[in-house]
Amino acid sequence: MGLIKAAIGAAGGTLADQWKEYFVCDALDANTLLARGQKQSGKRSSNTKGSDNVITTGSGIQVSAGQCALIADGGRVTEVCAEPGVYTFDAFSEPSIFSGDLVQGIDDLFHTALRRFSYGGDTARDQRVYYINTKELLDNKFGTQNPVPFRIVDRNIGLDIDISVRCNGVYTFRVGNPLLFFTNVSGNVEGAFTRDRLAETMRTELLQALQPALSRISALQIRPNELPGHSAEMRDALRTELAPVWFAGRGLELLSVNFNSVTIPAEDEELIKQAQRTAMLQNPTYAAATLAGAQADAMRTAAGNAAGAMTGFMGMGFAQQAGGADPATLFGMGAPATSAPSAPPPAPTPTGDAWRCACGSVNTGNFCGSCGQPKPVVSAAKCALCGWTNAPGQAVPNFCPNCGAKL
Repeated sequence: MGLIKAAIGAAGGTLADQWKEYFVCDALDANTLLARGQKQSGKRSSNTKGSDNVITTGSGIQVSAGQCALIADGGRVTEVCAEPGVYTFDAFSEPSIFSGDLVQGIDDLFHTALRRFSYGGDTARDQRVYYINTKELLDNKFGTQNPVPFRIVDRNIGLDIDISVRCNGVYTFRVGNPLLFFTNVSGNVEGAFTRDRLAETMRTELLQALQPALSRISALQIRPNELPGHSAEMRDALRTELAPVWFAGRGLELLSVNFNSVTIPAEDEELIKQAQRTAMLQNPTYAAATLAGAQADAMRTAAGNAAGAMTGFMGMGFAQQAGGADPATLFGMGAPATSAPSAPPPAPTPTGDAWRCACGSVNTGNFCGSCGQPKPVVSAAKCALCGWTNAPGQAVPNFCPNCGAKL
């Protein structure tokens, strides 16, 4: 009787699985990462006795926007589709008499029934359609329970200190590699794989990556209170830290990070302000203005001294002598340097009819315009003994400079 029942079950199951199916998946909500596809079956449908784990050749598979369909055969992914549309299953793993040639379909029908008979009437196959949610998943909250070290670097003032910060915010992610997510995370689930199964693990890993990511941000000289305005830089830093675990290991991709608030302990905030005030005093002008303001306050305090104004001003004088510096000196150090006076221009060289007087003035008339001396008379002269001749424009001497003869 067992063989007869197996034969009847094999034949009945084979005939029931001849109907083509139509696989669909309703809209995946924000908490569902993966869901198994369901066969569409209405009240008038005759396809009510087919096997759940069999996909008949020629069946339709609908893929909606924001979804990726996977076909797993025997636990192994054989087809992947992420483009919206309706697709026809054509793997010939379970033949149908309604697809292709009728004679060939009947022949395949008997071979399939015989194979099922050898398994006691069961299909001996496991074919499933899974739909993966590829939309951006929003509102994933995170927050630091303990302070996180943050290094503040400001090369303009030589500031390099470590402080502690607390922060909280939200991040978004999506399944960037559906095949990797199915292989390493979800696997063959019966119903659906929800986000809350990964939420705590992802939050813990993000907080662990937060400290090295903040170190990358501090190298860009971004202050903690500026983090909400640098979400893109923070996202890139966290992507770098999380990529080996999230994307390469699970197929998950971090899309955005937004900070709600970043707080600094009061003592660390005061330390930063004090360092900034000290750095300002490196400028002599700022230091002079600060000293002048302090002296003005000291004068007002001395004038109201309970022991008399004279006593107050005497103490102020002693303090000023002990201080060593005064605002005037510091203001002089901060003043811009003045350039050295330029040398007077050289005297012009006489040209044409111009002549130079003994006082150095160049003139063109018969008398010097500066001292009134007459223009010297220059005539040509030649020594009768040695033949020396004076140069043009040179005064004639009384004796020859070459041989001493009288000219």
